[in-house]
Amino acid sequence: MIKQADQRNLTMVMDLYELTMANGYYNDGDMETRVAFDVFYRRNPDRGGFTIFAGLEQIVEYVENLHFSDEDIAYLRSLDTFTDTFLSYLKEFHFQGDIYAFPEGTIMYPNEPVITVVAPLIDAQLVETAILTQINHQSLVATKTARIVRAAEGKTVSDFGARRAHNMDAAVYGARASYIGGAAGTATVLAGQMFGIPVSGTMAHSWVMYYEDEFEAFRNYAVNYPDNTVLLVDTYDTIQSGIPNAVRVAHEVLEPMGKRLKGIRIDSGDLAYQSSKVRKMLDAEGLTDCKIIVSNSLDEHTISSLNIQRACIDGYGVGERLITGATSDYSDDTLALLGAVYKIAAVEEKGVFVPRIKISGTVEKITNPGLKKVYRIYDQNGKAKADLIAKADEQIDMSGEFRFVDPQMPWRNLKFTNCTAKPLQVKVFENGKRIYELPTLEEIRSYVKRQLGEEIWEEEQRFNNPHVHYMDMTPDYYDLKMSLLHEKGKAAN
Repeated sequence: MIKQADQRNLTMVMDLYELTMANGYYNDGDMETRVAFDVFYRRNPDRGGFTIFAGLEQIVEYVENLHFSDEDIAYLRSLDTFTDTFLSYLKEFHFQGDIYAFPEGTIMYPNEPVITVVAPLIDAQLVETAILTQINHQSLVATKTARIVRAAEGKTVSDFGARRAHNMDAAVYGARASYIGGAAGTATVLAGQMFGIPVSGTMAHSWVMYYEDEFEAFRNYAVNYPDNTVLLVDTYDTIQSGIPNAVRVAHEVLEPMGKRLKGIRIDSGDLAYQSSKVRKMLDAEGLTDCKIIVSNSLDEHTISSLNIQRACIDGYGVGERLITGATSDYSDDTLALLGAVYKIAAVEEKGVFVPRIKISGTVEKITNPGLKKVYRIYDQNGKAKADLIAKADEQIDMSGEFRFVDPQMPWRNLKFTNCTAKPLQVKVFENGKRIYELPTLEEIRSYVKRQLGEEIWEEEQRFNNPHVHYMDMTPDYYDLKMSLLHEKGKAAN
């Protein structure tokens, strides 16, 4: 299987400030100080109730192949910004830290550490951009796809978005993310080659327009692909021309060969009306097994509308709004963002990690300090009741009642009863060496499906006003955060 790192060195996918800070730390002799950084995000895209964690495999590839080539060093030297001793250090650089992460495909929620990097200061600083770019992109697309698949109510959803992706990498890794989110396949051939995703595709309007008439175009396609003939019927007139010619090909070309017309695709117009009309026309000709596939700027909201209108559709090819995560609510374009961030949480001092906290006038930008663990709390029926943040060294015992704090309403006396706790992070790297076996893409995809089908509440999966997943804290962790807030608040005054 082709991997990202097999083709190019992506080490320099980083912001300049990561290197300027690293240069400063090196010159000050701080390169061995160990720190902890957390990766988290502040709100779900599309005002949704959850997000799917995707992109870990590419993060692992990046970290394992992180090295500065002679060309990289020469370019950095040309910037006239870095000391020669620092550039010599980079020439021999390899990541030496620990990385903890949720397993790829885990359903995640705002303000919990999805990835934690515990590493020497420079090591932790240099991986920031690469980690964020993978998570922000693939998690957004995987989540958008899951919403679209949910709207499709069991009908096939395929990724048709490559031509509308933000670049070629976005097309390929977006296809990977869409498969994690539940898409049946992709039209992007390189994604099929790299990841083993099923690929599909038939013809464009240009095929039909090239020939003298539509029937000739359809006939030639059927002769070339008799076992999988799907005809694009809306080039000229779906009802008056496209379907009659498709029916003619089915009877005159395919049936004499012992083949059936597999499907037709509609890419424009009133999809609800046309699909219903086309279904009747096909059925009247004995083509009851011919599938109707539609495309054209679809997303979860348009698909839900088609369902309400009882459209006769068997599958959806979804393009730009899947591959870019775009929303149909253009009143707020920030909805089509994930916005994961990378914030320092602790610094090692005399062998002990001392918590750090960022305070902001915007409450949601106040960070959760210190080394910590995240647990998913399940009720007796296996439903995810809440997530719980604890200090890293706390013992979580759910054998009896377990008291916790809701940070939004800390005055309430709350307890978990008859629940179980599952730690969410696994150790991926130890001292720069990967110790975690990455799951296959099929395993990640199945993991997502199982969580959404069995563990995550239906109320959290609503498109409008979803239930907000509880993000709770142990009393000890809540007290730690409050004490730091008070301490730093006094210092600021």
